Amino acid sequence: MNKVNFKIGNVDIGLDVPLFVVAGPCVIESKDICLDIADKLVKIAASSDVGMIFKASFDKANRSSLHSFRGPGLEKGLEILAAVRRETNLPVMTDVHEPAQAGIVSEVVDCLQVPAFLCRQTDLLCACGRTGKPVNIKKGQFLSPDEMKNVVEKVRTCGNSQIILTERGTFFGYNRLVNDMTAIDTMKRLGCPVIFDATHSVQQPGGLGETSAGRQEMAPILAKAAVAAGANGLFIEVHTEPEKAKSDAASIMPIDWLEDLLEVCKKIFEVVRK
Repeated sequence: MNKVNFKIGNVDIGLDVPLFVVAGPCVIESKDICLDIADKLVKIAASSDVGMIFKASFDKANRSSLHSFRGPGLEKGLEILAAVRRETNLPVMTDVHEPAQAGIVSEVVDCLQVPAFLCRQTDLLCACGRTGKPVNIKKGQFLSPDEMKNVVEKVRTCGNSQIILTERGTFFGYNRLVNDMTAIDTMKRLGCPVIFDATHSVQQPGGLGETSAGRQEMAPILAKAAVAAGANGLFIEVHTEPEKAKSDAASIMPIDWLEDLLEVCKKIFEVVRK
C-alpha cells in the first residue's frame, strides 16, 4: 500500500494524522454568506483544535431541476473563494466538472474536488491530477468501494498521489442512499485517506420532485459512526440558515451543531486510534 501524507493549506492530510474537516455551504450563494460561514468555521476550528478546509461550489451542474440555483459561475465563484482564502486563511476546496476548468481553478484553490457522478471520467481525473494540487474524489453512488481502485490509479498515473476519497452513500432503490461503513476501510487500503460526507449521505435525491429531500438530523449520527469506523476526516455542509439554503436545504446541517459534534467525534477518533 502506497501511503502518502500531504497538506491542504496548513491542514495535515493522511492515514495517520489528526481528524480534519471539510465544511462550508453546498453552493456559493454570495460573498457575504461565504465569509460569514468561513469566519464561524475559523472560530470552531480554533476551539475544537481541528484542521478545517472551506468548501463551496461555484456551479452545481447536477441539480434536480433546470430551474434550480446553480451558483455564480466560474469567474465570480473563484473571486469569492479567493476572498475567503485571503480574509480567513482557511484553505479552500471546490468542484470541477470539466477538464478545461482544472488548471484555472487550481490557481485559486488548495484542493480540487471531483463530484461523485463524474468520478469515472478519465479526462477530468487526469486534468485534476496534472495540476499537482490535492484531489478529493467522491465515490459515485453507483460504485462499490473496491471499484475506486481504478479511479485512484487514473490520478496516480497522471503523476499525482495526493488523493482523498470521500464516502457519500450508495443508491438503495428510489430516492434513497445508504452507507456501508466497511467502505471506509476498503478504500483506505488503497493508500488514500478517506473522509465521510455526512450531509450528502442523508440526502434523498430527487425526493421532492424538483429538489432533493433529506434528513439533516441524521447527519451527526452518521458522522460519529463513520469516525468510529475509521474515517480520517469528515465532510459536512453547513449553513447559518439551512432552511434558506439555495442547495440541499433539506440535508445541510446548521453550523451551530458543528462545534459540539466535533467535540464528540474527536473523542471517538482518539479512542479508535488507540
